Amino acid sequence: MPSVYSFALKLAALLLLILTAVPARSQSAERIIDRNAIGWFTYNGDHQIGEKWAVHTEVQLRRTRLGLGRQQLLSRLGLVYSLAEQVTLSGGYTQLTTHPYGDYPTAGLGEATPENRAYEDVSLVSTYGRLQLTHRFRLEQRWLGQLDESNPQRVAGWEYQNRARYQVAGEIPLQGSSINDGELYLTFFDEIFIGFGENVGRNVFNQNRISSGLGYQIRDNWKLELNYLNQWTQHAEPATNTQQSVFENNNGFRLNVVYNLDFKSSSSSD
Repeated sequence: MPSVYSFALKLAALLLLILTAVPARSQSAERIIDRNAIGWFTYNGDHQIGEKWAVHTEVQLRRTRLGLGRQQLLSRLGLVYSLAEQVTLSGGYTQLTTHPYGDYPTAGLGEATPENRAYEDVSLVSTYGRLQLTHRFRLEQRWLGQLDESNPQRVAGWEYQNRARYQVAGEIPLQGSSINDGELYLTFFDEIFIGFGENVGRNVFNQNRISSGLGYQIRDNWKLELNYLNQWTQHAEPATNTQQSVFENNNGFRLNVVYNLDFKSSSSSD
């Protein structure tokens, strides 16, 4: 297992080096930067249904103008399997709706565009003193809705794309050596997205998200987190008038609710 963690840390360092280079290059005059103030309201929970199995549920209401404008609505449903004490496998389905926003909206023809995804991931947990790190490697198969130009409210077809994601996330207790009920903790993550295969445009580097803030554990299955969030996104298509590559640099907050249920314990007590 230590060799797996060593590989994960080396890969994380490589991806972060790539990330550092991309935004720096985005300052070039050949690129346009579209800046937006965002506010994301998210919920996620893993609900135990067996000794090794759980159902993952997730909803994200993503807003622009610090919550006043629409950006995206995401819903995710999946299964989680505990392969070992510190290794989990997961897969499922994601539905995403993107609304027009910003100076260079990706939602074409002024209408919201849908996206359907399948995903598979593996998560590795490691502990270093009071710091707990989680490395997540995810593959996504994406079907992006293409709107009908004569009737933009209708989807004329679907474009298929592949994407790989790597996230490193951490938690550090602020009171004692572990996070207990009624205590605060530091939380952070960084995630890079890479598009590959056919139909990927200029955005092989698809996006990166980096976030940090405070969490509060109400109970061991219920947490609240308020984080600063920075998001870099590269558009697949250039600006129509200048043919320059378009990058979004979105900054704001993320309010996250984590709530897990244990249906296995409920059923065994009946």
